[in-house]
Amino acid sequence: MYQRYPLYRILLRRTGVVLLTIITLPFMTFSRDKSRYYSYLHRVWSKTSTKPVWLSLAEKAPKDFY
Repeated sequence: MYQRYPLYRILLRRTGVVLLTIITLPFMTFSRDKSRYYSYLHRVWSKTSTKPVWLSLAEKAPKDFY
């Protein structure tokens, strides 16, 4: 149903996101577009998780209908 990423790929992408955030933090603090930029970084961070975002959120939701 979904593609499972190997651990090294998850760690590489998340390390890249953290480094990119640290590098651009001084510039983004005064930018008007910082919400869109950090939204993009969050999307890159979550796409390489072991599960799709919608599936992990659905598992965390309260089980009201069960």
